[in-house]
Amino acid sequence: MPTWEVLDSQNHAALRIGSPRTQERLFVQIIAAEFEAAAARFPILFSKRADTGDFYAGAMLGLQPGKPLFADSREEEDAGRLFDVTREGFYVADESIVIDREHPRFGAAGGEALFDAEGQPEDALRRVQRALAHLSTGLEPTDRFIQRCLALKLIEPIDLSFRFDDGERLTLDGLYTISRDGVSALDDATALDLFRQGYLQLAYTIISSIQHVGRLARLHNDRLATVA
Repeated sequence: MPTWEVLDSQNHAALRIGSPRTQERLFVQIIAAEFEAAAARFPILFSKRADTGDFYAGAMLGLQPGKPLFADSREEEDAGRLFDVTREGFYVADESIVIDREHPRFGAAGGEALFDAEGQPEDALRRVQRALAHLSTGLEPTDRFIQRCLALKLIEPIDLSFRFDDGERLTLDGLYTISRDGVSALDDATALDLFRQGYLQLAYTIISSIQHVGRLARLHNDRLATVA
């Protein structure tokens, strides 16, 4: 069970944190402000929350649990900069930052200090604070974009079925993308409105990011060959 504590410079003066666990994350929620940077490295897709059925956007970092594709690579560094990864173990409640002391990040050997000798935030905590602030302000605009795409029926399921050289088959269900045909079929007035809101660029960014699915599959296939 999580052990929640309000982050405090006195009670947590000696607390240190390890690096985010990017190798254990397959699908990381992102906000619209991250789309452009994330799309340079990862596929951006939509999924549904298990509890509400609401759509959210995420960057796909791998294909199977326990089989990281980007260990010790530039992609791993970039994944570690995603806001939802940066803030692992940290949350906001009633305008305060709270931490889950049971999170593995707080049990890592070594790690970075959160506070300096005067009780001021160190760089590690400042990164977390920025990530939490961006998520707090960015989730609602991202949801508005998603809701507009849903209203225009632009979100569609994506077929992610793979067959690898060793005979392994893998199908990933419950993921969605933006329909390129749907965007192309928009009438001029709607397309212009989406352009002015910045939504058209977001839609095409998601569409272009799908090219990385094939790269993930190739990396996964190469990993299987190395293990074998």
